[in-house]
Amino acid sequence: MQKGTLKQILLITDGCSNQGEDPIAMAALAREQGITINVIGVVEQDTIDEQGMQEIEGIASAGGGVSQVVYSTQLSQTVQMVTRQAMTQTLQGVVNKELQQILGSKTSMEDLPPEKRGEVMEVVDELGETVDLEVLVLVDISASMKQKLPTVKEALLDLSISLNARMGDNRFSVFVFPGKKVEVEKVLDWTPRLESLSSIFPKLMTGGITPTGPAIREALSYFKKKQRSLRSLLSRDDEQYYEESGM
Repeated sequence: MQKGTLKQILLITDGCSNQGEDPIAMAALAREQGITINVIGVVEQDTIDEQGMQEIEGIASAGGGVSQVVYSTQLSQTVQMVTRQAMTQTLQGVVNKELQQILGSKTSMEDLPPEKRGEVMEVVDELGETVDLEVLVLVDISASMKQKLPTVKEALLDLSISLNARMGDNRFSVFVFPGKKVEVEKVLDWTPRLESLSSIFPKLMTGGITPTGPAIREALSYFKKKQRSLRSLLSRDDEQYYEESGM
């Protein structure tokens, strides 16, 4: 199997979106583009209402990812668990497609004899440790998230440490919504480590609306920009190579 790069959006929120595009439709678009969306709903003593719960589950389902609602005290271990679980789920899907190409369109991992299934799961586990991973984190900073942001910061630092124990390369980026002057604001560009969040998070101003749909849309366009810039870089290098080689 080719190694490739897994792409995830990790959405951390505590309520319903109330402005802009339908976040579930945006999540479905992400899935079409090969990007998984995982959603973590953070609660304190209060609980997320039925509408919020449906939205959290709907976004994750449409985005091919995992959703979980937790108290902020359990956030750190949940962020790690959800990210890993989504990686395994995505890799199992990739392996199933490959099995279907080899063994026929109706064959999946569950159809294999137990011994073979165990061997295939070992391949999935190994890929989980070696595959490259890009995680774009979207953090809701509407007014009700104010008390939860220190916990979110710690959870993301722990995620960075946990994932960097793998052999594969990791890259993280962090966006918050609503931003100061725009719906969605980038606070951290692609980086292998999230330590700089310690200085960024205390300065964030919470308040305002919850534009979850626009936040997902912005995340998708950011992934696209990265692909475009990489493509242009490679094509420039190729041109230079051919010129220098006299080809």
